[in-house]
Amino acid sequence: MEEKKFYVKDILFILAGTCLYAFGLVTFNIANDLAEGGVTGITLILRALFSIDPAYSTLIINIPLILIGGKILGKHSFYYTILGTVSLSVFLWLWQRFPIEVNLDHDLLIASLLAGLAAGLGSGLVYRVGGTTGGTDVVARILEKNYDISMGRSLLIFDILVLILSLSYIDVKRMMYTLIVSFVFSKVVDSVLDGAYAAKGILVISDHSEDIGEVIMALLERGVTYLDGQGGYSQVHKKVLYVVVSPSEIIEIKRIVHELDTKAFISVINVHEAIGEGFTYSRPEKMLFKRKKQLT
Repeated sequence: MEEKKFYVKDILFILAGTCLYAFGLVTFNIANDLAEGGVTGITLILRALFSIDPAYSTLIINIPLILIGGKILGKHSFYYTILGTVSLSVFLWLWQRFPIEVNLDHDLLIASLLAGLAAGLGSGLVYRVGGTTGGTDVVARILEKNYDISMGRSLLIFDILVLILSLSYIDVKRMMYTLIVSFVFSKVVDSVLDGAYAAKGILVISDHSEDIGEVIMALLERGVTYLDGQGGYSQVHKKVLYVVVSPSEIIEIKRIVHELDTKAFISVINVHEAIGEGFTYSRPEKMLFKRKKQLT
């Protein structure tokens, strides 16, 4: 039963993502004569030069890429890519026939930002459940899987190549605005894929690591981990404290550490995804009360 729910949720995410992506493409890109990257950008070139509807060309161009994606990425991604590609074509067809006008007063900067935001959020939702919208998305996912290259980064590179070709029907001014679209798109995609909860990792090297850990667990209800460390110069063994917290808790952590050890070394690390109790799970109830009781 649980698997079925998860499968239905994936489908809904893909449909919502492709709907948002198609809306942004029609409402902001096409309406303001902005280009696009990847296969979608190629379809816009075909539209400008040969009046071919992107809803049809998207589907036709993606057929061989879908077959490659299915062979390399497996059945799960293959089915999701088919769904993503077909639904994108359908929504492109619908939004062109039933458009929603958004008056931006011909402001290309706002149009570029909104286009990148819509495309990034839409694509991010699709990628989040393991799907793609076909095209260079398939190639980007292969690179991410085999070479650990960020999808946002590889998609940006593909976009730039297609944008150069787009100079065949747009001027340099609009091409530069389209680069803004691509940049915002890549950043939003990476943000959506980074995880459900933003977090920071903190390493504390101190002679009072255990005392600091006790206070952190009591006041912030965060679990801590002690790592064995040794100074390279002093050769002295110390316990290194590691804790993952929300960005808003960093100041409090620094205050706690400074109060207990003014000579402590603190290193703050970006954590791209935090999964576990206190982040994606519920925190333990009344932990603060129990911890305080133990300390007294």
